[in-house]
Amino acid sequence: MKVLIVGAGGFVGGFLANESLSRGYETWCGVRETTSRRFLTDPALNFITLDYESPAKLAEAMAGHHWDYIVYNLGATKCVNFLDFNHINYTYIRNFCDALVSNAQVPGRFLYMSSLSALGPGDEKNYTPLNGEMIPQPNTRYGLSKIKAETLLQTLHSFPWIILRPTGVYGPHEKDYLMMIKSIDSRFDFGVGFRKQMLTFIYVEDLARAVFDALENAPVHSKYIISEPKAYTQKEFRSIVARELGRRFVIPVKLPLWIAKIACKISEKYGAAKMKAVTLNSDKYNIMAQRNWTCDTSDAERDFGFRARIDLREGIHRTVRAYKSGID
Repeated sequence: MKVLIVGAGGFVGGFLANESLSRGYETWCGVRETTSRRFLTDPALNFITLDYESPAKLAEAMAGHHWDYIVYNLGATKCVNFLDFNHINYTYIRNFCDALVSNAQVPGRFLYMSSLSALGPGDEKNYTPLNGEMIPQPNTRYGLSKIKAETLLQTLHSFPWIILRPTGVYGPHEKDYLMMIKSIDSRFDFGVGFRKQMLTFIYVEDLARAVFDALENAPVHSKYIISEPKAYTQKEFRSIVARELGRRFVIPVKLPLWIAKIACKISEKYGAAKMKAVTLNSDKYNIMAQRNWTCDTSDAERDFGFRARIDLREGIHRTVRAYKSGID
């Protein structure tokens, strides 16, 4: 059995490659010329260089290969120009699927890594968990590009897609949650908004297991939310991180949403001027402002036995241990 992981060079990609090897698959990593291979050091890995700008170039590069499973993990979470979200997260997968079809290389299973942001805000009054029956209403450009890619797959005749929508993914090497950990290590925890916010997480190894469990067991043409079943308040997250860091006193700093919005706008303008993708932007504001990230994962539990093995306490323990060891 051969697996191709498209977008293998990033934070999640390295864990996907390790999980694939641990299950005995012949594992291929789809990378670009400029892709770092710092998390892809196992000599058992195979590599193929892909140019996503052109279906013809993709078809030429992939000619003669056959993969039983393909995991499409390529995507951008922040961009200098918001039009790049559409180009990278939608046009690239369209080009890739066109190349597969033209080469008659459609695999037995094709898993697309989407995002919980594709659904948009849910019930922020009663905090009903987000679920697979919701009508997607993404309120970020990132989420919109993800739902466009999902819709594309659904229009492809006889294409065996499976879609995962993970909540916030964390673990060693991840950057955004590391910023929060470093802030708490400095004895400050910054939050936004004064109304209750429920947060959900998935440890990266649990996500990697979910990907391959879904490939092996889930029915095609299905979509699944992937998350630890428990939701946490910001205070609970802070307490878990502070305990792991050995910080007895951490000062919580709550910013009104309007201040956070201004800060994100300024940061976004600065990033545009410097031609640099920044963490704080309009998309990030909408994500921070969303109060309800509670998830219903019962579909994944029923269809392929999904269960998050690593809760936030254990996941933060592993992440902080890597942070203290200088692994970033």
